[in-house]
Amino acid sequence: MNIQTISMPEAKRHRKPVNRKKLRKRLRRRIGQAIEDYHMIQQGDRIMVCVSGGKDSYTLLDMLLDLRSRAPIDYEIIAVNMDQKQPGFPEHVLPEYLQSLGIPFDIIERDTYSVVKKLIPEGKSMCSLCSRLRRGTLYGYAEAHGISKIALGHHREDIMETLFLNMFHQGSLKAMPPILRSDNGRNVVIRPLAYCSERDIARHSHYEGYPIIPCNLCGSQDNLQRQKVKEMLHAWEGHPGRIENIFRSMFHVSPSQLSDKRLFDFDQFANGNRP
Repeated sequence: MNIQTISMPEAKRHRKPVNRKKLRKRLRRRIGQAIEDYHMIQQGDRIMVCVSGGKDSYTLLDMLLDLRSRAPIDYEIIAVNMDQKQPGFPEHVLPEYLQSLGIPFDIIERDTYSVVKKLIPEGKSMCSLCSRLRRGTLYGYAEAHGISKIALGHHREDIMETLFLNMFHQGSLKAMPPILRSDNGRNVVIRPLAYCSERDIARHSHYEGYPIIPCNLCGSQDNLQRQKVKEMLHAWEGHPGRIENIFRSMFHVSPSQLSDKRLFDFDQFANGNRP
């Protein structure tokens, strides 16, 4: 497996160059706003930042460390990587990088790669099972080590892609919230990059020169539905404001204009009542 940095064509996405300092300031401001809007971090929190070796998690860790140095409250950051035993995985890269930051970190070794390859037929998407195995391992680690928040590197486009995937393939209107509590109630997940665009993160990653570790498990599959949705959203970037409005719509929901009786009492109209 090769280690790489984000290339300039991917980072620019055919846009004009962005000032490095202004870009960093914009990312920091949007992350800070998301944290404030959803009260993601409180005094004394013990935050586990999940670092995969991709541009998003590197940016997340970098920015949370930056914000902590400026924050009026004190909280702890622990970087955690899950080594899934993929063939050729460069095991030295993340430990060396995290050591250079001088922060606490841990590497969890779990051979989920073999499990996924054994259970998923050739040509089928591995993402769902891989995600469940990884999530279960990380949740268990968090509970065992007194972690109060689990920080994930999902950005604006990840959230919108999930929205469309659920509509297209599950018949449900849901995405990934900026903050949530796990089904068992014992873990809180935060997504501080929720307001950040993938384009800005890619540019930032290029400027910073993070040692990117590509995923050769799910990342090597060409038939992923998520990739198709990503391409659809990318095609819409030529329509000014469309991506921004789609994202904004998730923050302006009108239950009475949808059809879910669990969210709005439509029966009142049958009884002649006014809403």
